[in-house]
Amino acid sequence: MNNRILLSLAHMGGTEREWVEEAFRTNWIVPLGPNVTEFENRLANFLGKGNVVALSAGTAAIHLGLVMLDVKAGDEVICQSFTFSASANPILYQGAKPIFVDSEPDTWNMSPVCLEEAIIDRKQKTGKLPKAIIPVHLYGMPAKMDEILAIAKKYGIPVLEDAAEALGSTYKGRPCGTLGKYGALSFNGNKIITTSGGGALVCPDADSAKRVLFYATQARENRPYYYHTTIGYNYRLSNVSAGIGCGQMDVLENHIARRREIHGIYKRELSQIDGIEVMDNPDGDFNSNFWLSTVLISPQCGASPNDIRLSLEADNIESRLLWRPMHLQPIYESAPFYGSTVAENLFDRGLCLPSGSSLRDEDIYRVCESLIKSIKK
Repeated sequence: MNNRILLSLAHMGGTEREWVEEAFRTNWIVPLGPNVTEFENRLANFLGKGNVVALSAGTAAIHLGLVMLDVKAGDEVICQSFTFSASANPILYQGAKPIFVDSEPDTWNMSPVCLEEAIIDRKQKTGKLPKAIIPVHLYGMPAKMDEILAIAKKYGIPVLEDAAEALGSTYKGRPCGTLGKYGALSFNGNKIITTSGGGALVCPDADSAKRVLFYATQARENRPYYYHTTIGYNYRLSNVSAGIGCGQMDVLENHIARRREIHGIYKRELSQIDGIEVMDNPDGDFNSNFWLSTVLISPQCGASPNDIRLSLEADNIESRLLWRPMHLQPIYESAPFYGSTVAENLFDRGLCLPSGSSLRDEDIYRVCESLIKSIKK
């Protein structure tokens, strides 16, 4: 049996253990300490934006972004439908209502046309504008942020970027996660870099970062006893996990470069195969980190994405179907949706391929051979 090829495995650089051992040596195990500060500083330097708060998860980052945007019960928040549930669930944490919009086919991300349609219609139906907009940079591909931000500015609605999958991706030379008012990052085990589990919120200024930190540490007021005037959360990243992140920052650029190399192999090997379309940057404005390389399978292949997934699995290769759109999920079946069938068609036709930066060229060629074989069956 061939060795298992996983979709996106955590990839250590070698220095992570030193940071973690230092945390144990100095007994900085709690959710504060020098590793957390260092990790935040390294992220800020990488992004070119100096107000980053390290948190326990990307979901926590989105949630606190909504808190900072004053989203409350009864408010509406526009969210991209074609995404993972963590993009939308924090809306419900606030007692607010998600309004889902379709994707456009170039980037698979939030359609600016559907976004404006949703804003206009919600204003007509409810008498008020949505409180926030959450576009997602899906699989690392930047959304059409200039158009989205222009619409957001036109109606005075703040943007919270879900850049959980897009650390290192750029749009017109600007890092994803720094384009909206707030930007959420994820360091889950399968992301570009990992802290084993964790995230961060990129904030517009030092005051807002300080407020996010306040909420993330149970909203304890500055008194000599525990005193609370608002609801807080236990969302701070631990010093141990941040140590892993510090070590991962040493190899971040290498990990991004390797994911792009892997995408290049898929593009070269699969683009000439009838019925397979490799998702790529639409033009020079977009520079995806290709967190996951993805393909669309044409019906003419005679095999569905799930057929191919099962065939790859038989060859000991992990792959994954694309995200099922949120407006098709049972928990959100009553939520308004604006658009057509772009996201639905992408879900029906798409497949994520192994893309981890630790994979060798021969692993990627093996994936390609297995995929082509599954079609020729």
